[in-house]
Amino acid sequence: MMQELLLFGALSVGVYFLLLMTVLKLPRCKSTAKLHRKTAIVTGANTGIGKTTAMDLARRGARVILACRDRGRAEAAIQEIIQETGNNQVIFMQLDLASLKSVRSFADNFLRSESRLDLLINNAGLMNSGKTEDGFGMIFGVNHLGHFLLTALLLDRLKASGPSRVVTVASKAYAFGKVDFNCLTTHRDLVLGSNTFQLFLNYSHSKLCNILFTYELAKRLQGSDVTCYSLHPGAIKTEIGRYSGFWWRLFLSPIIFLFFVDAESGAQTTLHCALEPGIEHLSGHFFTQCSPLINIESKARDDAAAKKLWELSESFCGLS
Repeated sequence: MMQELLLFGALSVGVYFLLLMTVLKLPRCKSTAKLHRKTAIVTGANTGIGKTTAMDLARRGARVILACRDRGRAEAAIQEIIQETGNNQVIFMQLDLASLKSVRSFADNFLRSESRLDLLINNAGLMNSGKTEDGFGMIFGVNHLGHFLLTALLLDRLKASGPSRVVTVASKAYAFGKVDFNCLTTHRDLVLGSNTFQLFLNYSHSKLCNILFTYELAKRLQGSDVTCYSLHPGAIKTEIGRYSGFWWRLFLSPIIFLFFVDAESGAQTTLHCALEPGIEHLSGHFFTQCSPLINIESKARDDAAAKKLWELSESFCGLS
């Protein structure tokens, strides 16, 4: 019996490591681009994928703006990035995506202090309940609306600095998503309720919004020198679920530990979309594992829904 258990354990470990080296192993960004005299903004760059993305861009010589809510955590990340890369052109600028006033203040400060913008990385995301400062559902407000307004306010600088790119971190969770325009209009949220399952649905809906936003943005950028991409980073060990319920975290923790990969792996598709030459004709596409997803679901390419979401977002932000 003991020998059988040992054999089973050895086989299980072998299969696990085989999965790590094959199915769970994510491709790397192969770009050798240097970014001296280029400026990048990375939202949510004080931890996880955002921090790893900022580290890579700084290593390539970019001036990197860490657009974060928490000054203390951002400044700690900046010190680490400077120490690792030797690039002291890494700075903090206050941005709370849950406040449209803060987004406008960030854009004003950036446009006054910075002469160019080559890369806008809409990375920040959360899966929290509650409302934003402006009364929107927190997940919709941060994951979609705050980034929508930020991008809109910086578009002219992106165009003036072209060729430039907008990269938005979405997720394959979009497959579970939908955009309920009635709920959005009446409740300023994508779904009602705040239990763990409803939070996941809300997150999925917001990721579909990210993809539809990028799809519509690409249309509106035609003829300019700005391209845009959305992406799935992979199953990554990040802090996005830190506010989930105890039992949900207890259930997920072993799965995350065994089968999710680190933030460096998770940043690779972001970096591919930001840096890879020759993908300009794929503007508006959704990427995963450093490649465009060809068989994306039709709801992520719904022209009417993308246009309606854009116009409603403009109205929510006071842009129309």
